Amino acid sequence: MSADASWRFDAIGTAWTIRTERDLPEPLRADVLSLIDAFDREWSRFRSDSLVTALAGGGRAAAPVDAAPMFEVYRELAEATDDAVNPLIGGSLEALGYGVRPGTPGRAMPAPSWRDALHWDGGALVLSAPAVIDVGALGKGRLADRVFALIRSRTPGTVIVDASGDIRLDAAEETVRIALEHPYDPTRAIGVATLSSGAVCASATNRRVWGDGLHHVLDGRTGLPVDVVVATWAFLPDAMHADALATALFFDGGLELAHAWGAQWIRVLSDGRAEHQLTDANIELFR
Repeated sequence: MSADASWRFDAIGTAWTIRTERDLPEPLRADVLSLIDAFDREWSRFRSDSLVTALAGGGRAAAPVDAAPMFEVYRELAEATDDAVNPLIGGSLEALGYGVRPGTPGRAMPAPSWRDALHWDGGALVLSAPAVIDVGALGKGRLADRVFALIRSRTPGTVIVDASGDIRLDAAEETVRIALEHPYDPTRAIGVATLSSGAVCASATNRRVWGDGLHHVLDGRTGLPVDVVVATWAFLPDAMHADALATALFFDGGLELAHAWGAQWIRVLSDGRAEHQLTDANIELFR
């Protein structure tokens, strides 16, 4: 492929790679980094100056531009998974020891009822009780979409935004081969996707691990890490929905949501079996 200019950097605690046909000019790079920092300043629970931190005790603030798009998808996620996916899971993660205000590792705490506490209507974001917002189920995908849109608006030709496994791309008339990393061996792949546009997002329980059996994919109803599904991939036109579905696929209801959204998907279970719904010959699982 002709996208031979790569820009690599770290942001929001993860590695980014942006590939284009020509090096991005410095003003555009600065705008990309500014967009990412603004998103982080609003939605990070690891920053003392973030909106999420300011609202942790409850309160009201002007709703960021991402609030309605993200929380409307969260509503669909919660309905599909019977509240296993919950945007107030941040306190549960901290109770297990993952956060800037960590509790005792191993202490499970269910997430509070977000429908009663979280509102984003009328241009305001309101948290009516103390809780910690965490948009990890779809936030990185949303940000990848916004970075992609910014670059695409000012750059012709191929654009690939890879936010450490959450990928949004438009390769024009070309195709991009994307390896699907084996959840138990990062040197191997369980398959390969050959795409020219759209998004693929992955999630796995071997990422963001901080203790024995402790990882970032929690069931909001129990506050405990999941243990039946170990890795997921979702293929959709945009990264926010693909990221959201990659999270939902860890739970009952995820397959029904995938069908409703018309998505292709793969998930690997803890016993090594792979389940999938693939209608595109350009996505291949190795046997």
